[in-house]
Formats: sequence, C-alpha cells, structure tokens
Amino acid sequence: MKGKNPRLLFAIHYLELGGAEISLIGLLRTMDYTKYDVDLFVYSHQGELMRYIPKEVHLLPEIKTYAYIERPMKDALSKGLFGVVWGRLKAKWQHKRWKMEEGRRKNLQDASIFQYVMNNVEPYLPSLDQFGEYDLAVSFLTPHNIVLNKVRAKRKVCWIHTDYSKIDVNTEIELPVWSKFDRIVSISADVTKAFLTVFPTLKDKIVEIHNILSADFVRSRAEEMTPEEVAKEMPREAGVINLLSVGRFTHPKNYDNVPAILSSLNVQCSMFNVQCHCRWYLIGYGGEESLIRQRIVEEGMEGQVIILGKKENPYPYIKACDIYVQPSRYEGNAVTVREAQMLGKPVVVTNYPTATSQIQDGIDGVIVPMDNKGCAKGIAEFLNDKVQQQSMVSYLLAHDYSNTTEIEKLYKLL
Repeated sequence: MKGKNPRLLFAIHYLELGGAEISLIGLLRTMDYTKYDVDLFVYSHQGELMRYIPKEVHLLPEIKTYAYIERPMKDALSKGLFGVVWGRLKAKWQHKRWKMEEGRRKNLQDASIFQYVMNNVEPYLPSLDQFGEYDLAVSFLTPHNIVLNKVRAKRKVCWIHTDYSKIDVNTEIELPVWSKFDRIVSISADVTKAFLTVFPTLKDKIVEIHNILSADFVRSRAEEMTPEEVAKEMPREAGVINLLSVGRFTHPKNYDNVPAILSSLNVQCSMFNVQCHCRWYLIGYGGEESLIRQRIVEEGMEGQVIILGKKENPYPYIKACDIYVQPSRYEGNAVTVREAQMLGKPVVVTNYPTATSQIQDGIDGVIVPMDNKGCAKGIAEFLNDKVQQQSMVSYLLAHDYSNTTEIEKLYKLL
C-alpha cells in the first residue's frame, strides 16, 4: 500500500476459528484507516475468518512456500517444496533429542516443536522485501521468526497469547527470537507474569494490550440464525439446562473431562435440590475429538454430552445456551468467554492460573475448582442461585467488553 500514512504489517499463520485469530479480526476492525495503511500477511489463505478481514486492509498474496509450512509433508513434496520437508524432518529429529534430555519442566504440554520447525524451515522461505519497508511489523502468533527475519520494518512487535506456566518450551532456542523484537505484547497481567517466569530478562520489553473484540460483530452474527434453527441442534426442553463450550478440541481446553464433570454435576444438582437436568454441548474441532467421544462412552454420557462439531458461526448457539462454561486446564485470555459476556450469558470458568485476570468472580462470571467434582459442585451451586445469575446478566448487559480503547496502545508502539 502506498501513501503518507504509517505502514503497518500484521502476520498470522491462517484465519481458522480460534481465539487469537478472532482477536486479530477484532483489532483490525477497530483501527483508524484514515491514519494508517495496513497490510495483512496470512501464510496460508485458509479459515472461516478470511471473509471477515476488513475491506480497508490490504491482504498480501499467498506465497506457496509459506502456505505449506504446516500442511501435510506429502502435500509439500507434491509441490516440490523439498526444503520445507527437509526442515520439518530435521526439526522432528532435533525435538526428539531435546525431549530425551533431563532438566525440562515436567508434566507440562510440550510446545517446543513449533519453534524447532520454524528454525529449520525459515532458511527455505523467501524474503518479503518485495512488499517494502513498514513502520511497524506485528507477528501475531508464535513462532515469530518470519516477521523477525523476512520483513523489513523500522519497529517489530510480537504477541503472547498463552500461559507459559503451563507449557514446556526450549528457552535456548526461543529466547534469541523473542529478544530481538522491539516490544513483546502480552494480553493480560497474568500472562505477563507467567511469561517472565520463563524469560525474566525480557521484562523491559513487555507492554500489555488486552484482546480487542468487536461487540457489534459478535451481536450481529448472533442474529444470523433464528432460535428455531438453533433449536434443531440444541433444543430447548423443560427442565433441561443447556451448557455450552466453544473451542478447539485440544489438551488445554480440557473437554476430555467434560463427560465426568457432567456426570457428577447431575448428581450434585439432585443434592442441591435443583429441579433440572443439564446437557452439555461442545462446538469445535481438533485432534482430541476421538478421546472426548471415548470418555463420553466411558461415563455413560451418550446423548448428554453432545458434540456439534465445527461451526463457522458459533454465536447463535452461545446466545441460545443457558450457561457458557470454559472448563480449561489453562488459557491466555479466553476470547469465547469475552464473547459470551458480550451476549449477556452467565459464564463459568475453571480456576486456571489466568482466570482472575478475566473474570470478576461472582460479578461477571463464576470461577470454580479445576478438579472434576469441585467443578461440578461449583456449577451446581451457581445453578441453584437464580438471584446471582440474574444479577450477573444485568451487569454484563450494562458493560462494554470490547476493549476498543486498547488500540491506542498499539498506535503508541509506532
């Protein structure tokens, strides 16, 4: 894009349905395009959110080498991208050796493979110099090598979206990447705290910018289906409370424990004399779907925990549910929780480390214990307190959860 305005570049892997991707769309919808010229580089032009890129944003063309970084290796081979395939094979070997080493943080999800892949694939990626120099380049998702080494910009910024107290990374290969950025953006105080326990030397680079979401976007999309259409998959039944969770079927989301939680919850409801029965719907997709289905059978929750699958537009379902539940093991800052609040839905979240940075317990949501029985008891107590539920709904409808003023912090990074 050419003009007298400062030039900004945002880079992201793809625009599938996910919290970081949705928050990027929210940020882009908030920018002042009379003052800034914005390019967007999406490595692979895939995902339901591609069509929601604001018309003022200049979407850079897809470059084949970048598009196949995360696609199946056989597909990359068919396109003659031998460097990408070799880099990924080398990364797997290096990662396997690292996993065998002692001294790593145990019992945490291993997230280091992504950095190994990018370090080894990066030499085979072409420069992005053809798009000129930017005043600010933003890498929105890890690994951040591409913006760091393939883009020309006066200032470079990268984003943190996850809770680093819950993942295992190889700091020796990640620190050199993070440290070369001018600023590192964290989405909450708790995310910052966790990140700095792993990378304490980066303290002076941190700036906090909360997720920017568009309430108009969420509410307008919630009206794209009628209640009758939603009820075909999530019926309204007397005496049944519909719980809903939305997100990728991955380890952090903890959906594999939903059947056990629901089994205990219905018992707890009887103990609290709550005259209802709960049904739990899951919207999403991902590698743990088979595990979730296995747990449904093991807990005898067929017909009670219902997987609705991937939905391009989950908002009508959020609007139609009774309670939105985020049962995660860990989160950076759950975008779906904020979206449910925008729609005036009572929210329950587990007590993951960053929960208190997003929820005012008892005011705009409820934080319940992480263990299955404790979680079930907490939900049952909340269901038994109709006054608290109504007070929460009133509070949510009276407050703005868009965080649109956060965009000023991004402008200051220029």
